[in-house]
Amino acid sequence: MSVRGTYDADGFLAAYEQVMAKWPTPRETATVPTPFGATHVNVCGPADGPPLVLLPGGGGATSASWYAQAAELSRRHRVYAVDLIGAPGRSTPADDRHPRTVADLAEWLDALLDGLGIAKTALGGHSYGAWIALHHALRAPDRVDRLVLFDPTQCFTGFKPAYLLHALPMLLQPSPRRVRTFLKWETGGAPVDPDWLALQEAAAGFPSLRPVTGPRPAPEALRRLDLPVLLLLAGSSRTHDPSEVAARAEELLPRVTTAVLPAVSHHALPHATPAGTGRSVVDFLDGAGD
Repeated sequence: MSVRGTYDADGFLAAYEQVMAKWPTPRETATVPTPFGATHVNVCGPADGPPLVLLPGGGGATSASWYAQAAELSRRHRVYAVDLIGAPGRSTPADDRHPRTVADLAEWLDALLDGLGIAKTALGGHSYGAWIALHHALRAPDRVDRLVLFDPTQCFTGFKPAYLLHALPMLLQPSPRRVRTFLKWETGGAPVDPDWLALQEAAAGFPSLRPVTGPRPAPEALRRLDLPVLLLLAGSSRTHDPSEVAARAEELLPRVTTAVLPAVSHHALPHATPAGTGRSVVDFLDGAGD
């Protein structure tokens, strides 16, 4: 584990709880032991509801980012929003074993589901979290019944070069100012939730592990993925071309429903979604249109 830049742990936790205060109540938390460390999960919704596990994006995102969707999704579903191991949040990585491969991530997620008592679940993710979710569905299709992917990265197409160029200073030496400058560029200067922005800035310098990266899923594997997938794309994303992502996903996935969310950027997801997005996700989870 390495500390990059200046990190204020108390400030980060205060900013985290400020965003978590936007979540619906009652809300519970769980700490689940896994071979890679203790994973923190925020939980809400009826105890007997069908499970929905949500994974945040990378680059400073946490489980708190799902606050705008949590109320709608938890009306009928038991929502489990996860802080990724070794990333900003309340999860604590093990000292002696870190995820280094896609197989390690799958083992971590399997252990997390086992610890939560979940045999099979709907699985959702944003950005990097969507990449993890898709890889897990490919490796363990018996544990996933539906996938919800919010503007997934490195799943169907690559990054735009301009996005990587703008992100590089923040990635090499993160600071609140660099995070703020990058997010202002990626969101096109659109207003964002100040509490969410404060949490993103506070995550700069978090003592994170090196994230697991890898190639996009193989086309032949995607063609064999026989489960319903909802693909929600940020219409104003500067990460990739949403129309190219949609076309490639529709070419490869046998059971995909795609929608482009207008006037929202990649990093404004999942909280800044157009009205009705949560309802659309719930309808998909309930099997509407199958």
